Amino acid sequence: MHKDYGKFCWYELMTPDVPAAERFYASVVGWSMRDSGMEGMNYTLAYAGENQVAGLMSPPAGAGKMPAMWMGYIFSEDIENTLKDITANGGAVHRQPQDIPGVGRFAVAADPHGAIFSLFSTEDEGPADPGMMEPQRVGWHELMAGDLDEAWTFYSKTFGWTKDMAVDMSEAGMGTYQTFAVRGGNSIGGMMTNPPGSPALPVWGYYFVVEGLDAAGKRVTDGGGQILMGPMEVPGGAWIINCIDPQGAHFSLVAMQR
Repeated sequence: MHKDYGKFCWYELMTPDVPAAERFYASVVGWSMRDSGMEGMNYTLAYAGENQVAGLMSPPAGAGKMPAMWMGYIFSEDIENTLKDITANGGAVHRQPQDIPGVGRFAVAADPHGAIFSLFSTEDEGPADPGMMEPQRVGWHELMAGDLDEAWTFYSKTFGWTKDMAVDMSEAGMGTYQTFAVRGGNSIGGMMTNPPGSPALPVWGYYFVVEGLDAAGKRVTDGGGQILMGPMEVPGGAWIINCIDPQGAHFSLVAMQR
C-alpha cells in the first residue's frame, strides 16, 4: 500500500471571486499566490514558503450557483477501486475519475450522509508531510457528521483510519468528539455528530495554522470575513476560531497561542 493512502494531500477553494480570495487568504494565513500556468484553466496555487498548500479556482462551467467552499483531497493509489469501496460502504460518486495532465487523477465523492471530499492519485512520491501545527499548513481536519458511528464505519472501512482520543462533549449537548489517525499515525482530525438544531449539512472543515490567533482573527474581520465562533481553547492547548470568508466559504484557524 502506498505510504500516503488515506491521507489528506490537497485542499481546494471553489470561489466566485478568485482575486478577492487570493488577497484575503494571503493576508489571513500568509500564503503567497502564483498562477499555476495550467493550460486552458485559471488556477491559482497558494504557497507556504516554497511548498504548495492549496489551489483556488472558480466553480466549473455548469456548476450553477455553487456556494463558495473548501474541498479536501484524500490520496488513493487506485481511484477506481477506492470508488468501488466508497459505494460498497454506502457513499456516493459525484464525479468519475478524470486526468489532470502532468499532475495525476482525481474524482469527487461523498460519505453516506453527503459530506463531500475528493480523491487524488499520482505516481509521484509527493513531498514529506509537514510537521503538526506548522504555520500556513492545514493542521486539522474536522467532519460534522450526519451520524458519528455510521460515518466512522464508512471512513475506517474505506481508508483504514484508526481511532485516537475520544472527547466526551455530552455536557455541552454535543456527544462524543472522536479524533482519528491515518493507519496508526498521529491524529490528523476529528469527527462528531452534527449538533441538533445546526443549520449546516454534514461537511468537512479545515483548520489553517497561524502563529497568533487574535491577530489572525483581526485580519479575518479587517478583510471582510466573519468569525462565527471563538476564540476557544481545545485539548492540547491550541486555540481555534471558526470563520467565513468574504465569499461565504467556511474555514477555521488554529494556533498554539492567542
